[in-house]
Amino acid sequence: MTDSRAEAGRARRLAVALLGVLATTAMLALFSRLRMPWTLLGWVALVPWLVVVDRARSPREALGLGLALAAVFSSAVFGWFPGAVQAYSQAPLWVCWVALLLMSPVVQLQFPAAALARYLARRAVGTGAGSRLAWLPPLVTALVYVGVEWFAPKLFADTLGLGLVTLEWQRQGADVAGAPGLTLLLLLVNECVLAALRSLRVPSERRRAVGPAAVGTALVLALTGYGAFRHSRVMEATRREGGLVVGAVQANITQYEKLKAERGTYDVVRMILDTHYEMSDGLLRGGPVDLLVWPETVYPTTFGSPRSEAGAELDAEIAGYVAQRGVPLVFGAYDLEGEREFNAAMFLGPSARGDRLERTAYRKTMLFPLTEWVPDAIDTPTLREWLPWTGRWKRGPGPKAVSFRLRDGRSLTVAPLICYESIFPSFVAEGVRQGAELLLTLSNDSWFSGTPAPRLHLAHAAFRSIETRRSQVRVTNSGVSALIDATGAVVAEVDDNQRSGLVMRVPVTAPMTSLALAWGDWLGPVALLLATGLMVSAVLTRR
Repeated sequence: MTDSRAEAGRARRLAVALLGVLATTAMLALFSRLRMPWTLLGWVALVPWLVVVDRARSPREALGLGLALAAVFSSAVFGWFPGAVQAYSQAPLWVCWVALLLMSPVVQLQFPAAALARYLARRAVGTGAGSRLAWLPPLVTALVYVGVEWFAPKLFADTLGLGLVTLEWQRQGADVAGAPGLTLLLLLVNECVLAALRSLRVPSERRRAVGPAAVGTALVLALTGYGAFRHSRVMEATRREGGLVVGAVQANITQYEKLKAERGTYDVVRMILDTHYEMSDGLLRGGPVDLLVWPETVYPTTFGSPRSEAGAELDAEIAGYVAQRGVPLVFGAYDLEGEREFNAAMFLGPSARGDRLERTAYRKTMLFPLTEWVPDAIDTPTLREWLPWTGRWKRGPGPKAVSFRLRDGRSLTVAPLICYESIFPSFVAEGVRQGAELLLTLSNDSWFSGTPAPRLHLAHAAFRSIETRRSQVRVTNSGVSALIDATGAVVAEVDDNQRSGLVMRVPVTAPMTSLALAWGDWLGPVALLLATGLMVSAVLTRR
């Protein structure tokens, strides 16, 4: 009889734990849609999981609950990723799913780390000191969560704070500590909700619910008030008239390698260029354009270092187009230095005298692992044989502000970003600190077309504009191309899987600074140090 009861108890505990994981995952999956009203779930989504973590009887059980959420969360929120990998690598879909699940403890390490830290913090506080240090486990949980997200590798740099991109005032708080700062606030409000609900369950302790409810409300109001203030300051510093006019081309030509195999390399490049010439001319006929921008790797070969006579002719043709139209062009191509090849953004425009064309290349530094770049430490013939689709580009030297002349002779300094680079706050901030007036992003999101990834990438881009208080021109080959202002608002866009040209009238915003711009991604290391200090202090105090 005793064994039966014990078995039934374990089954109930497992069922409750599973329910907590699934409930949190369901709310986070809705929250990740990045639109209202699902955004509101971010303030309460973690409560069911925190409840079951607090019921853990051992470090192993707490860790297991973290690993379970990492796996289920990855499957629900990033379930589109295995299909994208399968389309790129041609590996069996089941292999791609297994890889996603095996990677989940690494790329979502914040869940098991926070669960274990929470368990240890509760043990350190102890029952005797519970009322006096009841705040410590929730605070340590939130700090470890944010700190581990900074420390651990995450392919898409996802964090809960990105979900607030839809809230005009609340997202302005990212100029203090980026999206991780908003994540920290979301976590603390979740903790306040949990504490208030626990007090309400016990009639004799219902009055205690007022405290955490008041703290949670104060946090939300403080974020909203600060955001409203900063939003008004940015709008006061912004002038919509007389700014930069950019012509962006999104031709929606994808799967270059497949097209090359079917039609031949030259014919595909010919088709790509002709399409972009035609769409650019359409934009120019609509009125004066200061700058033309084409997306990442739109010219899928080297520029300036031709490998054939046909390549030299195409290079000359692009230069001739720019010279004839009299409009500078920024476009994605490959740059060559000896045997080293780089993914690059080419700046092609008139010199100061206007008697010749000047070319400047920005080389991409933050390359997507394996598909674009393989670290030298693991780059072997065996790896290339197993994974023939791995990339061979080399890393560029780092952030670089680029200055060039516009159609009317004005000089413009931009922070160029190529695709993956736009998800790294410190990288972007360094380019702005070098004097950039505008963020200019060239991207190729075609491998993820039809999935939530293009919108996730756009959310990252919006936060980079908020953190640096710089407008951003974002041009992709298949979407989402967009103009983002200094408040993170998407002023104009071409949606995913669409072909269109877009005239972007970039607002003029007086230079502004922020803590996120000055210090970059500073919150993560501070959170880890503070969590460690609190834990050590709690242990010493108890002893």
